[in-house]
Amino acid sequence: MIKQVIGVVSNKKRSRVTLEQVAKHAGVSRATASLVVRGSPNISKETREKVLQSMKELGYVYDRVAANLRSQRSSTVGLIITELDNPFFSELLVGVHEALDEEGYTVILGTTFDRPEKQDALLSTMLEHRVGGVIMSPVPGCSTEMLERLRQWDIPVVLFAREEIPAGQFDYIGIDNVAGGRLATEHLIDQGHRRIAFIGGSPLSSVWKARKAGYSEALRAAGIDVDETLLFPSATARQGGRMAVKQALQHPNPPTALFCYNDVVAFGAMLGLKEEGLVPGRDIAVVGFDNIQESALFQPPLTTVAAFPENIGACAARRLHERMEGDDSEPKRMILNPELIVRQSSGRTG
Repeated sequence: MIKQVIGVVSNKKRSRVTLEQVAKHAGVSRATASLVVRGSPNISKETREKVLQSMKELGYVYDRVAANLRSQRSSTVGLIITELDNPFFSELLVGVHEALDEEGYTVILGTTFDRPEKQDALLSTMLEHRVGGVIMSPVPGCSTEMLERLRQWDIPVVLFAREEIPAGQFDYIGIDNVAGGRLATEHLIDQGHRRIAFIGGSPLSSVWKARKAGYSEALRAAGIDVDETLLFPSATARQGGRMAVKQALQHPNPPTALFCYNDVVAFGAMLGLKEEGLVPGRDIAVVGFDNIQESALFQPPLTTVAAFPENIGACAARRLHERMEGDDSEPKRMILNPELIVRQSSGRTG
């Protein structure tokens, strides 16, 4: 006969493991254990591994919010981007994380998908988590109410990539989009093109306006009228570029070259051209913007304007760290110079 033993399940909630218990388990002082969880470099590798092993065995979870309250200094940073699909932001994140990791910060990431209400909700959530500062790419049309709230929170805010908020209110790190648009268009003009379309992006975006301004400047300087019918806004995604280029090809006097809002739009545009039996770089020249890693691998390799996203991320992170360390100087604008990277997609047409 098999004897069954029925266990009694306790509803009693397990108590939280304390740092004191971790220290005792590891055979170190509480102060030493505290230095380990805060990432101090002044701890030997052997001691650090011993404390980390005790944390793992006991199931210790560091209460960062409580620690921030005790120290009156937050080691958590909020990072808000507009989208995850665009590799520009992936490369930018690398720069942010590498710079902040050096200073021992933890990053909370949020994505707005270019929706103002999502941006407001993310900012509120990050404040509830007592972040010490925020790095963000703002959505178009930021409300004055949101700006006032940021000022009232009295935490450092560094903006990057987009200038949707009036200059002089917060630190800003970005690329010179006007110069980038001018570089791309001048290159196509030098290749002999006079019918150059600008495709992709939203006219509501400050980045679109700046790149369009550079495009227009280059055309006028070459004695070419700006033809507003050659502007084809679209979603900043491959499908957006694919659809925009098909619209451009239906124009009564279609373009011979395309300046694309970003590299992702350019990839979509080149796919659209191939679907129509056209060869990018031979039948129609294509130039992108950003110089994400895939641009060198695409077929044909994409001529593009380098926007240095990783550098922008690192600069934004370092600027925020300076603010969190007490720098209360006037807001600064750091504008990086773009660089034209010439590849096969913009080859001279016959």
